[in-house]
Amino acid sequence: MASLPQMDKTAFSVASLRDPPDEKAYWISKTPRERLQAVELMRQVVYGYKPASDRLPRFFEVAQLEAG
Repeated sequence: MASLPQMDKTAFSVASLRDPPDEKAYWISKTPRERLQAVELMRQVVYGYKPASDRLPRFFEVAQLEAG
């Protein structure tokens, strides 16, 4: 995965909480691939991204059943 994108700190807008949100129209305008990339970016931001440990942890171990 490439490095995280930089935040554009020059973009700023003010809106009333009573205005209808426009997020739905924004995401509908994006391709499914762009939406998945955004979900992956949010996952990395929330849970962290560690390329050295990108595998899932092992929760189960194999146990031998005793015959009897």
